[in-house]
Amino acid sequence: MSPTFVLVHGAFANSFSFAPLQAELALLGHRSAAVDLPGHGFAATYPAAYQAPQDLAGLATAPGSIKGVTLADNAARVIAALERAKEHGPVILVGHSRGGATLTAVGNARPDLIDRIVYVSAWAPVDLGVGEYYAEPEMASVDAGVLAGVLAADPAAVGLLRANFRTADPAALAGLKEAFLADGTDDEFFTFLNTFQPDENLDAGTSADRVQAATWGTIPRTYVRLSGDTSIPVVMQDRMIREADALTPDNRYDVHTLESSHLLWLVRPRPAAELLAGLAG
Repeated sequence: MSPTFVLVHGAFANSFSFAPLQAELALLGHRSAAVDLPGHGFAATYPAAYQAPQDLAGLATAPGSIKGVTLADNAARVIAALERAKEHGPVILVGHSRGGATLTAVGNARPDLIDRIVYVSAWAPVDLGVGEYYAEPEMASVDAGVLAGVLAADPAAVGLLRANFRTADPAALAGLKEAFLADGTDDEFFTFLNTFQPDENLDAGTSADRVQAATWGTIPRTYVRLSGDTSIPVVMQDRMIREADALTPDNRYDVHTLESSHLLWLVRPRPAAELLAGLAG
């Protein structure tokens, strides 16, 4: 029986970003469902102050629906989707970027619902929590100022991360393109940027949310390296692969590589769709 691909997005993203990939999967004969994590998609908040002309002072204080959303909430949303998908056969769970933290939480809690778990340049924390990895040498090349340059509110004051992706600041836009889609055209970059939502929750997990050998470690797993990713550099991707393989040496990652920045695989998705289709076999 053909599996269902369940797709989990990263920070500031939503299920819409998977539409081109889902089209390619469908044309290859595969079923997929993209999940909006809580506070994402049509549940996101777009304050009137975010529209043009922007009211930056209002944007800095406007409430957002994603305030208080936790990693556990994200996992619960995905588990509910997996339970429904599992009624129709095998399930392959795919996550990107920060969505990997949710995949890990789901794998720790309900390995019975997952026939294969696939990380596409996604966080799969093993020895440290996601936040702790940012202080490690493998992340030294990441420009931390990129997101800081578009932060539109004090996270402590509004209880969430808020970014102004509608900025017209040339330096900020250049930094975002370099971080996310340096190998794409300007039009591709601006199109994707306009799919981002302004708000993200504060809870990406801690060391308590690392992979667990007895549960997550029993699931067949794949890591898709993105060779041109400057947001999660390939050296960090490789470190997480090594750490997980050391944790469960009898169940190691099946590793593949796509020539892509953090987002190009979603913008031009045919190679990724073909790779995923191969896993379905």
